[in-house]
Amino acid sequence: MRSYRLSTFIANALVYIILTLVALLMLFPFIYMFSTSFKFQKDTFRYPPRLIPMQGITTQVEGFEEPLPLYYVEYNGVERQFALAESGVKIGIYAAADNPEETYEVPLTQVKPTGGATNQATVLVNEKEEKLFDVEVDGQIIPMIKVGQTALGKFINPQDPSVSVLQNVRLSQPVEEPASRPENYREVTELQGLDRSLTNTALVTLMVVIGQLVTSVVGGYALARLRFPGRDQIFVIYLGTIMIPFVVLITPLYQLMVMIGWVDKLAALIIPWIFTAYGTFLMRQFFISFPKEIEEAALIDGASRLQILVRILLPASVPALAALATFTFLYAWNSFFWPLVIINTGNRANHVLTLSLSILRGRASDNANLVMAGAAIAILPPMIIYILAQRFFVESAASSGVKG
Repeated sequence: MRSYRLSTFIANALVYIILTLVALLMLFPFIYMFSTSFKFQKDTFRYPPRLIPMQGITTQVEGFEEPLPLYYVEYNGVERQFALAESGVKIGIYAAADNPEETYEVPLTQVKPTGGATNQATVLVNEKEEKLFDVEVDGQIIPMIKVGQTALGKFINPQDPSVSVLQNVRLSQPVEEPASRPENYREVTELQGLDRSLTNTALVTLMVVIGQLVTSVVGGYALARLRFPGRDQIFVIYLGTIMIPFVVLITPLYQLMVMIGWVDKLAALIIPWIFTAYGTFLMRQFFISFPKEIEEAALIDGASRLQILVRILLPASVPALAALATFTFLYAWNSFFWPLVIINTGNRANHVLTLSLSILRGRASDNANLVMAGAAIAILPPMIIYILAQRFFVESAASSGVKG
């Protein structure tokens, strides 16, 4: 018995571990997006990338007006924090003519031509004439040839600016601390007017959701409960429109918007999408499953069709309505292609979030933190709505239309 419980516990633990790892793998892109939205611009291009936003530490050094960034440098065999005083210091790489393998890095300003600038000495190296330079090594002046050149940074001791070290800036590790930059959200809003786009998107989404709920409830009830000639044929034709690809409807729908005068207006994003065959089908199937006896009893008591729909069917169909509202919300909020076709990109007053983010990707291509902040603004509302409404999906699938 104990071995059975142990094996069951191990099996359940393995299942939970695997599910947790898969969940983290699925959530990682969203976590990285939110993390990047709080980073400083320089931190977004760091390789390898990291999740926690970091900011370089600066310090005030005597003799400098602006604070200098701190870096880790090796001084006398010990890693210490030095301030970057100057970058791009030109360094010459020199070596003795008879020993080119042993090189010395010396600033160009500290080297002079051997014999003077007008009569500089030369030497043959591999049948090639090379100029000689006087390089100081351990207090001695040694004529050497120049084998290369690079640029390094000059790092100084913050407590003693006379102590300096030359080191490659790109390969140096900056001194950093965790820090966030919430101003990214304000900047991206000012840059692309995402506040207006967010308002437009919320308005369009709300109107489309309300419109689809109303038309789906009314149409679904009529096709499920009312008897009239051609009802089933109308339902089949209406349901068949789901099979028509959206790309086929773009041209005639755009021409219709031109005739009505709705091009470049928010009405074109709302009115054509308040009718949905999927929503009508969903509500019809839900109403069909509702017991007729309850409806007949209400009719005997003198209730009208509208009263039955509002007072009896709608309260019982909350799971189906919530599921339809959630699907509609996600579709309307994330709609991109139709707004791109019908709304002029220059008309920022009528932009929705997806259109603004598409333009932002080009305007702020070198500011990944701003792009991620804009993406977070667009993703957060539907994510919250989905999390809050996910339980209705299960209820919609399991419910029979009657609550005990």
